[in-house]
Amino acid sequence: MTWASVASEVNRFRTKLRPIAVSTITSLREKPVGEGDGILQMLLWLGRTPESFVPGIPDADSARYRLPAPKTGQILRWDTRALSAALNAERVTRQLTWTELAREIGGFTPNMLTNLSKGGRTGFPQVMRIVRWLGRPAVTFTWIAGW
Repeated sequence: MTWASVASEVNRFRTKLRPIAVSTITSLREKPVGEGDGILQMLLWLGRTPESFVPGIPDADSARYRLPAPKTGQILRWDTRALSAALNAERVTRQLTWTELAREIGGFTPNMLTNLSKGGRTGFPQVMRIVRWLGRPAVTFTWIAGW
């Protein structure tokens, strides 16, 4: 299978917007971080859960971690606003400052964490540090967008 064929299959649900490029997929060989929404599309194509790439989760392929399959014209995305809300609620419960929280999770600055509330993009696998810290399945923080 060529990389162009892989990209075509990964992008099979997209009918609008810019598809994931072959170079985005192949560059993951050298990059430690990938764009989170693109990684979700690749995980769907691979039939894998985000948790299956995190060491120490024995049932990482169980149903509770499975990603929902979008239909044509839809795309699975990270819900960074929901992630931010859950993170802030747990931060308040544990009486942590954003600085303490960033230190506890690791790999984030306080600004990176607070910027999630704006609803932008996130990187993978870093987002999985937050998901693990919250103790919830990654799928909890995804949504299906349509055009």
